[in-house]
Amino acid sequence: MRGEQLARQWQMIQRLAKSRAGVSLDDLADDLEVVKRTVYRDLDALMLAGFPVVSEKRDGRTHYRFLETFRLGDVPFTPDEVLALAFGEDLLRVLEGTVFHDSIRSALAKIRAGLGPELGEYLERLGDSFRVLPGPHKSYAHLRETIRTLNEAVIAEKSVKMRYRTGRTGSVSQRVLDPYRVWYRSGGLYVVGHDHKSGELRTFAVDRIREIESTGEPFRVADDFDFEAYIGSSFGVIAEPATTVRIRFDKRWADYVAERTWHPSQEIAKRPGGRIELTMEVGGTADLRTWILSFGDGAEVLEPASLRREVAAELAKAAARYAKPTTRTARKRASARD
Repeated sequence: MRGEQLARQWQMIQRLAKSRAGVSLDDLADDLEVVKRTVYRDLDALMLAGFPVVSEKRDGRTHYRFLETFRLGDVPFTPDEVLALAFGEDLLRVLEGTVFHDSIRSALAKIRAGLGPELGEYLERLGDSFRVLPGPHKSYAHLRETIRTLNEAVIAEKSVKMRYRTGRTGSVSQRVLDPYRVWYRSGGLYVVGHDHKSGELRTFAVDRIREIESTGEPFRVADDFDFEAYIGSSFGVIAEPATTVRIRFDKRWADYVAERTWHPSQEIAKRPGGRIELTMEVGGTADLRTWILSFGDGAEVLEPASLRREVAAELAKAAARYAKPTTRTARKRASARD
């Protein structure tokens, strides 16, 4: 496969770059775990791409190396680290237009500028073979200054004043916040900190901030604040006390659910008929309920009873809605009767 070939050639580049004395054909075949014929093909591909590979015979064996004038570049990164940064650019594509995405792109541009033309082009080819495609996510390009203000406030430990729209009611209110952390989860950016209005630790969605400015007033992060513990028990972004949740999934969803990590506390048990049972210690009822409903009739909440009732009520509402004909269907029926 093309991806395997490029990855193997990338290993060969690193091997040849590290050995100025040259590497024998046998050693290259052993290192790459391929036959000699494959090594020949890969060497030809590198030379065709412009890499200055030369060969010489010593002690009856052919050794390959790069010309002494060839260097991988004058950057303080290993080739693997450069590739990881290129991969990271894809991971941050969901934040395109923000300081996060722009900064990593700027760093990559500086690194590529220090690479030779052969390595730069080859790295681009290799990067194209390993891609990350973002799932559903919010757009943050228009919130560049909001994110910058939050980042600076977190680092400097300065309070911010903001106008914030509440998602549930849509009302806008003035808030003063001591921002502790900015974090990304489930397709969205959030900030958590001490909310002066409620006097509590709260989480706010960045895209709901209408206006924001630094107050210049310093704050101190609460001594008992532990970010990992704060988010550790939540299923989504809302921190609530953890409770035992058990969900049974039909056979058609079994592999999909079992192959993924939904929460650090999860335990999965097989059940008769190809079904599985997922157990977690989590909070965040709203996020959890929405996730369960996404499986339709393929998931059944076993406990807690309160969550089971909530999901059942939502499904009943959906069933009632679908039982009603659409406006267009109703009109067609009326026309047919006339």
